[in-house]
Amino acid sequence: MTYLRKILPGFGVVLLAVAVLLWFFPARWAVALIAPQLHGMQLQQVTGSVWQGNAGQWRDREGHDLGRVQWQLSRRALWGDVRLQIDIAGPQLDFSGNVRRISSDTYDWRNVRARVALGAPWQSWLTSIGTPRGEVQLSVDRALLQNGWPMDLQGTAHWRNATIQGANDEVALGDWQLQAQARDGWIKAQFRSYGDGPLRGHGHLQGNLLGWRLQATLQPHGPDRALRQLLHRWGTVGADSTVHVDRRGGLAI
Repeated sequence: MTYLRKILPGFGVVLLAVAVLLWFFPARWAVALIAPQLHGMQLQQVTGSVWQGNAGQWRDREGHDLGRVQWQLSRRALWGDVRLQIDIAGPQLDFSGNVRRISSDTYDWRNVRARVALGAPWQSWLTSIGTPRGEVQLSVDRALLQNGWPMDLQGTAHWRNATIQGANDEVALGDWQLQAQARDGWIKAQFRSYGDGPLRGHGHLQGNLLGWRLQATLQPHGPDRALRQLLHRWGTVGADSTVHVDRRGGLAI
């Protein structure tokens, strides 16, 4: 008992020190610990704590500056209830949202707002018809993601000054709006043009992990030869130059 009375105060001091360290854990220490999981991306000029901090620069693997990052992590994470608010502000990307981890592979995103400049230096993907350009504004009220796939979703997107950059020319598509919903892993989206753009139309997209189907009616306005050639690759051309698109892939649709 005498031995315990001697060591218990010291143990209590150590426990208190650990608790204080966790409560005010420096963000730069946390970033150093998770560096191997960032896959080459870097958070620089890190200040604050792991619970509330910011990074003056977020760089991708190629060194492109994606912007400034701010976050707030609930201290409930100490008991396994991970809740995070994150804000990113950069010349090509703005993002804000709240996320809660439901399980190791399921995350519940709320109140997501984003702006993405397509064709930015850090975007290197290319579709079969060219590289999309313009600006996408995204608003998602809720997105329940399981292994990255939306099981439940409600959101809208606006693609402004939409263009497709091909190998030899750039084709203007105008402004488009998309509304998307998902339930039980089944995604349905409706899209349409708005404004007096070079391409007008509407359509819908549906799919799940097993397959997808895209149907649309598109009609060019004006003498843009490159746009008409592009549309001819998408579907069947009617007598009035209207293009009817019906494409699908996978197994279930």
